[in-house]
Amino acid sequence: MSNATAVTDADFEQEVEKHDGLTVVDFWATWCGPCRMIAPILDQLAVDYKDQVKVTKLDVDANIKTATKFNVRSIPMLLFFKDGKVVDQIVGAVPRQAIEAKFKQHAVA
Repeated sequence: MSNATAVTDADFEQEVEKHDGLTVVDFWATWCGPCRMIAPILDQLAVDYKDQVKVTKLDVDANIKTATKFNVRSIPMLLFFKDGKVVDQIVGAVPRQAIEAKFKQHAVA
């Protein structure tokens, strides 16, 4: 069971773009090995930062409209939204320290 909230084309605007504060969207797919590598990291960060950061996951195969809107060409791709605007991104599987540094940078600021 994931600690991240699953989002879709239908609820993306409400869950992410209208959310106040920091929201991280993990663009992923079931067949993506690197996506599966960072999934447990994001689940743990969702717990560690539950009062500061909303962590969400969007399956790019099932939600092509949103993936296209944000020009997602490689996955995994993490987009960091602050008050509904994209402020940062990470593309590819990176170590926990790199992801957590972005959480700290944007959640506190």
